[in-house]
Amino acid sequence: MNLESPKVNVAKSAEYVFNALNDMKNFEKLMPENIAKFEVIDENCFEFGLKGMPEIKLVKKGQTPNSQIVLGAASSKLPFTLSANLTEVNDTTDVQLTFEGEFNPMMEMMIKGPISKFIETLSQNIVKL
Repeated sequence: MNLESPKVNVAKSAEYVFNALNDMKNFEKLMPENIAKFEVIDENCFEFGLKGMPEIKLVKKGQTPNSQIVLGAASSKLPFTLSANLTEVNDTTDVQLTFEGEFNPMMEMMIKGPISKFIETLSQNIVKL
């Protein structure tokens, strides 16, 4: 399952956005309003929970300075990655989130809508960084 958020233009440099997203505690600012839990585990990992959903632990899996940060599920039960792709345009940055995961068709049907809404909310909130 591959999902993409709409591109969002942030009035900051790619370096600024990259550094902000590299700091796990800043993801709390991106979360939807129905967040029930947010905890930074260490500089490469955080855990969050939304009301009515299981808690998810995300770990930094990779990065390319000023252009991409890849987070992935800490658990192998639901393997997925969430990537922030940054493109500097003049003095601003276009940011697009991509979600990639391998799920059985039944699971995919159940989570596609909520995950699409979730990454869309994250991308809209990036301007708050």
